[in-house]
Amino acid sequence: MKKVVVKKENNMKDVSLLELLKNGVHFGHQRSRWHPKMEPYIYMTRNGVHIINLEKTAEGLKVALEFLKGVAASGGIILFVGTKRQAKDIVQKYAKQVKMPYLTERWIGGILTNFPVIHQLIKKLRKLKSDKESGELQKYTKKEQLEFQKEIETLEKLVGGIESLEKLPQALFIIDVKKEKTAVREAVKVKIPITALVDTNNNPADVNYVIPANNDATKSIEYITSLVADSIKEGIEQRNNKQKNEEIEGGGKEKGK
Repeated sequence: MKKVVVKKENNMKDVSLLELLKNGVHFGHQRSRWHPKMEPYIYMTRNGVHIINLEKTAEGLKVALEFLKGVAASGGIILFVGTKRQAKDIVQKYAKQVKMPYLTERWIGGILTNFPVIHQLIKKLRKLKSDKESGELQKYTKKEQLEFQKEIETLEKLVGGIESLEKLPQALFIIDVKKEKTAVREAVKVKIPITALVDTNNNPADVNYVIPANNDATKSIEYITSLVADSIKEGIEQRNNKQKNEEIEGGGKEKGK
């Protein structure tokens, strides 16, 4: 099958239509559930189910991966979002691999549009965890310690995945824009670019980097998310190498004085 190369010079995985096919990326939804704006990405209908055009997927994936690599290379933060059951563990796994923030529970309104308030919750979680680790909470009664523990658990669910955020992210990677419509709406409002898996029942209008793909099957979600993580790793490595070279060059100039 035709192969579309998504790397330019480093070790980013190549993506073939065969691999996309093997991972079920091409399976869309029932024809009755489609979104008309997805028509350009649909190849055919089989047994009442839309089949995604994998050439379009490969093209969109190539552009999306290069964009995300560039964000990472410039030191930008990419927020992974996937709260649907079959995406949660995958999103958390790959976001952690590249040390990026993630959200796998419900989206809290205001994460992007009212970040200072959300950051207060993040700081509160950090403080409670720090106090627990240092033994500071031991001075309270057992009942009070239990209440603190419950508060830590609640905050972990709400903002644990974005605990590292100090400012707004530079990009979002979303598994399902229909499920994460609030995240999409907020990102559009504050002009943060969105990269997303967009299934045949989704509206791609607000997505800057559309990856037409099955976003319900775990194999499809994991395959594409793994490629996203690989591209981010490349960007981070590129940035680290650049910094090292600059330090070496800087040291050489100092010696030459």
